Amino acid sequence: MFEYKRIALAVSLVLMTSACSEAPKEDATTAAETTQTAAAEASTQQDTQQTESEKANELFEDIFMQSVMRSPMFQSYLGIEEDQDKWDDISEERAQEDLALQKENLAKVMAIDESKLNEQTRISWMLMKQQLEHDIEDFKWRHHNYPVNQMFGMHSSVASLLINQHGIDEVDDAEDYIARLNGLPGLFDQLAENLRLRAEKGIIAPKFVYPYVISDSKNIITGAPFDDGEASALWADFTKKVAELDIDESQYNELMSAAEQAMLQSVKPAFENLIAVVEDLEEQATTKDGAWKLPNGEAFYNNALKRTTTTDLTADEIHEIGLSEVERIHDEMRVIMEKVGFEGTLQEFFVHMRNNEDFIYPSTPEGRKRYMDEATAFIDSMRGRLDELFLTKPEADMIVKAVEPFREKSAGKAFYQQPSMDGTRPGIYYANLYDMAAMPTYQMEALAYHEGIPGHHMQIAIQQELEGIPSFRKFGRYTAYSEGWGLYTEFLPKEYGFYEDPYSDFGRLAMELWRAVRLVVDTGIHDKKWTREEGIDFYVTNTPNAKSDAVKMVERHIVMPGQATAYKIGMNKILELREKAKAELGDKFDIREFHDVVLRNGPVPLNILEQFVNDYIAEKKS
Repeated sequence: MFEYKRIALAVSLVLMTSACSEAPKEDATTAAETTQTAAAEASTQQDTQQTESEKANELFEDIFMQSVMRSPMFQSYLGIEEDQDKWDDISEERAQEDLALQKENLAKVMAIDESKLNEQTRISWMLMKQQLEHDIEDFKWRHHNYPVNQMFGMHSSVASLLINQHGIDEVDDAEDYIARLNGLPGLFDQLAENLRLRAEKGIIAPKFVYPYVISDSKNIITGAPFDDGEASALWADFTKKVAELDIDESQYNELMSAAEQAMLQSVKPAFENLIAVVEDLEEQATTKDGAWKLPNGEAFYNNALKRTTTTDLTADEIHEIGLSEVERIHDEMRVIMEKVGFEGTLQEFFVHMRNNEDFIYPSTPEGRKRYMDEATAFIDSMRGRLDELFLTKPEADMIVKAVEPFREKSAGKAFYQQPSMDGTRPGIYYANLYDMAAMPTYQMEALAYHEGIPGHHMQIAIQQELEGIPSFRKFGRYTAYSEGWGLYTEFLPKEYGFYEDPYSDFGRLAMELWRAVRLVVDTGIHDKKWTREEGIDFYVTNTPNAKSDAVKMVERHIVMPGQATAYKIGMNKILELREKAKAELGDKFDIREFHDVVLRNGPVPLNILEQFVNDYIAEKKS
């Protein structure tokens, strides 16, 4: 874009010189020839750019679709039905194949002449190059993770995918669902091998992880047709979907019989075998929690921080940022504490908020429905104000949904699921209502904004709908960017009259405080060798959240080293860039334009986002 502007400006200057000249006729002729030559050169250069850019974007699309088509599960998340009768190949052999492909693809990307690309394609080239380089560099860390844990893993994701992503609109879809049920033994055999490989290297999840995994796995094979109880989650899902098909009774009975057989002969033994493997690992597990315990753990964790934050911040620097932010937010909370007339220390106020039943809806169907209704109302209210804040808005819809019972015990308190690629399946804000004490109403508003609107739904749905950028950018993720945006959008509504209730505003601060504490505890556990209990104590002492919240969060830190540092680092950068734009542009600053700058290119590393904002400022000034 800027290269084209420079060419146009050069041509314009030549034309202006020609038009204003009072030189003799032969000089005017020379000027005209110069003008034509410059225009022709500019046109040739533009054609070359387009050709090289088109070539590059075609390659980016090929690389992205190669990745998609090698993952039947990713296809399902995107709404593609090509291989919906299969699961991913998670074998070590496939990992080696993927590495070879990444090296081949990097060579193809490097063969592109970057100097001939237009600006947007140059950004794509740089991001693709970096992504492939990181994937290749990080191959040595591929076993430094826990494939089954309380946050994620095949043991829970297979059921979640079937229930939430595998639609049944015709008989073929039902048959594919059954094929996937029958494919679980093979998938779980590969999973068991992955766990064995890690165990040989001394990479075994801490002891607390295994009861969660075993419980979740048993939940999936509890109930009909596995026993005499109520319908299991998978059976209820399949039954409901098939019942909506327009088929005759014999077809219906045939499908139901095949599904029942698959569940009893494939699903049940697959999970039983996995549970046995996990129970064996539990016997070997210790209570050591940090990444420091892993082979070359310090280097692994430092790399994880760089990848997550897209910065060069060290563990010590992140730890200190966290401590500073905790202190600042505590001071802001004291102001609210005085406003509501509470007499006592901040820690006493935390205990008051934690134990006040007025802020906790009952653990009943009525209490849970009330929570869902009110969370939806907050989002709907924000929908009505989007024109004040955004130039670009998503086409895809968004709904609010409770986390399913089979995974609610171990799942996070809230999360967002992206819409399908074509937008026909809406984005979903999931609220986990298993423990209502962990979902206090004073945090409800901020949580709804973060996960829904104007948070993840605005960012991710807009990202998927962008035109003129390759698919890998539409569906890619940079955690610091995405979660930084989510946390930023908890704060944003306050500037536009939301959080009228001081307790709700306290909840907003409590949510931000939670992310600041994450910086302290994540680095504490993985770099400073804090124990799980020390991490929990820091949360309980410094935040108003329920202890169950603290336990879940610390356990999340342990199995996802570095991930939780992204939120606050990302938010801080977005606010820093916004304040810079405000200061330099003054009356020319438009919040809608700033948000467009942040969102219109999809997720990027924070340093690239900074360059976008700097370009925006320079362009507005000119």
